[in-house]
Amino acid sequence: MSTSSASDAPPAKSAAGGVQSLERAFDLLERMADAGGEVGLSELSASSGLPLPTIHRLMRTLVACGYVRQQPNRRYALGPRLIRLGESASRLLGTWARPYLARLVQETGETANMALLDGDEIVYVAQVPSKHSMRMFTEVGRRVLPHSTGVGKALLATTSDDEVRALLSRTGMPAATEKTITTPEAFLAALQEVRTHGYAVDDNEQELGVRCLAVSVPDSPTAAAISISGPAGRVTDAATEKIVPVLQQVAAELSQALATSGTPTA
Repeated sequence: MSTSSASDAPPAKSAAGGVQSLERAFDLLERMADAGGEVGLSELSASSGLPLPTIHRLMRTLVACGYVRQQPNRRYALGPRLIRLGESASRLLGTWARPYLARLVQETGETANMALLDGDEIVYVAQVPSKHSMRMFTEVGRRVLPHSTGVGKALLATTSDDEVRALLSRTGMPAATEKTITTPEAFLAALQEVRTHGYAVDDNEQELGVRCLAVSVPDSPTAAAISISGPAGRVTDAATEKIVPVLQQVAAELSQALATSGTPTA
């Protein structure tokens, strides 16, 4: 007669029907990311409410898989295997966003972009070009500093002033053009305008003759923003009044699609 062992038992399920250990492991990874990428077991226990033995067991598994590494100081840090997952997910996020960017191009006539905040930099993950002969082009994968871009402002507007100051102190604020904002005080004032009006503007700050309008994607699984960019002669104040509601609507629809399972479709 055979007998069942503990290892043969099915994994515990969560109230939502998922595998509890997986849910807990991913929750710990997200808490580590929120804490800057490196934490101690006691910090994880305090923030998650899980007992230390449970956290230790989960972290040991994550270390063995390469998703977490233990530092010489005994603290735990996010591991290098997450980089490959993150890069793949970023590419897919850009792919999923393309139908929404195409709608922006159709309704505004200008080039549409999607960008993420990756560390202290902005990285463009998707673009659909305008059909105009005179149009803007930003290479997918390009990295820029956030202080001179509309998407950077849109993304940092949700960040505290202290965190923004810390970021600017790390990156500096080099001038891309004569209109680039180059002081923390002026940049923080610009972020307050973004919060007040609900959208960000790059007015010849990254490239002379180019204006960009951007909004963040609310509740995105990672900080993301979408934008349109075009010649300053077309992206006028009058055009802005028509374009911004379209940007906000598309961002809201993209947010809802990303929150559901399966591939978003416009």
